[in-house]
Amino acid sequence: MQDVYCAIDLGATSGRVMVAPIEVSTGMADNAQLQEIYRFPNSMYELGGMFFWNTDALWDEIRKGLRLLAERKDLHVVSIGVDSWGCDVVFLDDSGQTLAHPRAYRDPYTNGMMEKVWKRMAANGDLCEGQKTVYQKTGIQMLPFNTLYQLYACSEQHYEPFEKAAHYLWIADYFNYLLTGEMRNEYTLLSTSQLLSWYDCGAVRPHLDDELLAICGAKRECFAPMVQPGERIGVLRNRISPFDYEIPVIAVASHDTASAVATVPNRHIAYLSSGTWSLMGVVAEQPVITDDSYLLNFTNEGGVGQTARVLKNITGMWILEQCRREWKEQGKDYSHAQLIEMAEQIDERLAAGTIRQPLLFNPDEPRFANPVSMLEVVINAMGKTDSSSDLQDALIVWTIYHSLSARYGEVFRMLQQLTPWRIEQLYIIGGGARNQYLNRLTEQAVGVPVVVGSTEATAVGNILVQTKQITV
Repeated sequence: MQDVYCAIDLGATSGRVMVAPIEVSTGMADNAQLQEIYRFPNSMYELGGMFFWNTDALWDEIRKGLRLLAERKDLHVVSIGVDSWGCDVVFLDDSGQTLAHPRAYRDPYTNGMMEKVWKRMAANGDLCEGQKTVYQKTGIQMLPFNTLYQLYACSEQHYEPFEKAAHYLWIADYFNYLLTGEMRNEYTLLSTSQLLSWYDCGAVRPHLDDELLAICGAKRECFAPMVQPGERIGVLRNRISPFDYEIPVIAVASHDTASAVATVPNRHIAYLSSGTWSLMGVVAEQPVITDDSYLLNFTNEGGVGQTARVLKNITGMWILEQCRREWKEQGKDYSHAQLIEMAEQIDERLAAGTIRQPLLFNPDEPRFANPVSMLEVVINAMGKTDSSSDLQDALIVWTIYHSLSARYGEVFRMLQQLTPWRIEQLYIIGGGARNQYLNRLTEQAVGVPVVVGSTEATAVGNILVQTKQITV
């Protein structure tokens, strides 16, 4: 029987139950150590113009994955860790029951909320002053779906689950609670909220900021005790456990990007976590909160060992994934390999001069956040093309890849501006690392060598924290 660690890795489009032995290590061989026990889809759903996550369905899938794992009599589970995306919150009542499915970060209910918070933060109502004050406190990139603005929207709109809530749990926190019965707010996940101030009396000491809590209407008593990556939360509850032995549940780096970044072998290189979202940054001993980082809108999220992940969110494969979904509805189910072939076909046509190059676009523009038809938005952004209709899909794929790599280049140059050392390498991790075509474009755009790490970096980092193979 082999001792293994279990990672429950929840993403915006899928979830996984993975295991690996204690011998797992960072580097390019990570995936060889992993076993996928169960993989399941995830997606937000719309109801009355609002977007939610079906946490009940996710819980059913997690339990199914654990049951399948329990059936593997050749494996002995040493511990379990859960990671997820950030920002979104589950509201629970005083008996620990959920009041509603959590709102999804792409829900438009936060539109205009940033400006309202900034206005309230400034003594004279000046938006720029208020925005800078929020940034100086939190060091967090200004994004409309940050928890600060979600809670402000809930307060302003008198959202009943928020007003009745006795507990706030982020997504991985919530499933840790269902697994153990213990409520905790894990540090890296909470750091995405824009509710933590980094400094206290001049020292780096992340803590909930009373002024921000008051402005968004959040109650301090609704937060659970904060835990760091590597701390034990509890044990898998008997009534839901399919195992015949006790299994500890560990607070890993519960924000999925924090887990992924834990696999980066050198803190003095840049990383690109490539998936539905792309995140580019470096690991620093302390946050970078300066006038330049404010103007460039870089974020400082918590990392393993109380480090700071200095990074920028970039709309990643979301745009292409949404186009693929629409194409599939039209009866065109393109594989990833086919998409790359389509882009290479356009390269050949462009080199031959038989077609005109489409316009590139900034994938971080708000119009790409959650449109009714992503295909329509991308086609409009490309401008007029003179190709035949049979090349239309290929042109769309080419434009998305090249627009994304161009944005990577821009953000890399911003990051180098903020980093006191020279960045000589970009380490790409996550599912997007499989895309050799995009990796080549990215290397050209950033101007430094690209090294491909683990395509399952989040699960690997999750397990590394459990095994204590990295400093926690």
